[in-house]
Amino acid sequence: MKLIIFLLLLNIGFAQDATEIMKKNHLNYYYAQNDGKAKVKMVLANDGKERVRQFTMLRLDKEEGGKQFYYTYFENPGDVKRTTFLVLKNIGEDDKRWIYIPAIDLVKEIAAADKGASFVGSDFSYEDVSGRHWTSDVHTLIKDEKINGKDCFVIKSVPKESKPAFANTITWVDKNDFLPVKIEFYDKKDKLQKTFTAEKIEEIQGTKTITHRKMEDAKNGHTTSIIFEKIFYNTGLTEDIFTERYLRKAPEIINN
Repeated sequence: MKLIIFLLLLNIGFAQDATEIMKKNHLNYYYAQNDGKAKVKMVLANDGKERVRQFTMLRLDKEEGGKQFYYTYFENPGDVKRTTFLVLKNIGEDDKRWIYIPAIDLVKEIAAADKGASFVGSDFSYEDVSGRHWTSDVHTLIKDEKINGKDCFVIKSVPKESKPAFANTITWVDKNDFLPVKIEFYDKKDKLQKTFTAEKIEEIQGTKTITHRKMEDAKNGHTTSIIFEKIFYNTGLTEDIFTERYLRKAPEIINN
């Protein structure tokens, strides 16, 4: 009986450790500093052919790990120019997401059920871009493992909701900076669907930042690379920028 109790307590400890690890991972990855502005290049590769898109992303945190805003404005190429993407995150509720499609002058709300859908034709989903809160999953520490020369915690995360985009994920979290080095996404049959890798990590204004991130589709080998060419933290962004008003017309800070 004592052995059983000990093992149960041990498993509870692992669960708590895993949750704390994924909390730190989420905060360091999605809540770096108070706000951020980035000039980004997206490269979509398939069968040796590449398509390049460029956009500016703005982020404002209202509270650490809590309310948060994202605004993305596409600048190139012509077929996506002026497309904008807005996210309002309220913890404990479904994220509110809108996309503006300039070709038909339409602002469309993205249903919560579509959070796993492709982000403007890339291998990243809408949820990958703005983040999945650590409290949405049950986390278990599987093992410790070194990958790409980094000592990592390996965490299995199982969604709490009934109809998730993926049955589970496996995340390699760097023990030093608590950023994700690699994430594998699996379906209900435990078949690998896609893999995220942190291709490059740099220190920006004293903050470790993944400046080159890649997602690969396991079925067809498609890859999407998101490369942050310029990043600025603590720029003084204000909440009024993150409104429907600026979906059709970009705020001045986009060009500054």
